[in-house]
Amino acid sequence: MSEIAVTRSPLVVVISGPSGVGKSTVVDHLFGRIEGMRRSISVTTRRPRGGERDGDAYYFVSVDEFERRRNEGELLEWAEVHGNLYGTPARFVDEELGKGTGVILEIDVQGGVSVKEKRPEAVLVFLLPPTIAELERRLRGRGTDTKEIIARRLANARRELEYYTRYDYAVVNDTVGTAVEDIVNIVRAESLRLSRTAIDIAY
Repeated sequence: MSEIAVTRSPLVVVISGPSGVGKSTVVDHLFGRIEGMRRSISVTTRRPRGGERDGDAYYFVSVDEFERRRNEGELLEWAEVHGNLYGTPARFVDEELGKGTGVILEIDVQGGVSVKEKRPEAVLVFLLPPTIAELERRLRGRGTDTKEIIARRLANARRELEYYTRYDYAVVNDTVGTAVEDIVNIVRAESLRLSRTAIDIAY
């Protein structure tokens, strides 16, 4: 009897978009729909916001510690965003891929482009707001930033939106459910690419 063995390579999926577009909410919902993937936790020099704990959404470190990790090659990517430093621990990503587990990186647009340069096989998804007005409403609705910070984030958002052409996919986050469904479909299709698949047919 002939047998067919199919082995698929784990994915690195990058999800980016301007501040306030809803990246964290969308990624949170993805893990209820996608199996075999883990979330990469970024390192940052920014201060924790209300209720944030070290090791949940971020690892909070000093500028000196961040620079040490960056200089010693411990970060897959890094970028300065809104005056703070953010980076992705390379070791975590490599270890998970080595175990056959995919990784989702929720990072800024600069970091996403950097990952693509180092890992061309990575799948980049750009999350767009339905309108700039809605993006502003979401930023103000968080209630965590001053008017000055919101104004700066909106100015930065306009620059960040220019990066979408360097991504593989663009998904509009009008409603979380629709955005999640779109990304689930992207991940499923990408995981089935022949370039990520090894097929052994024994006759």
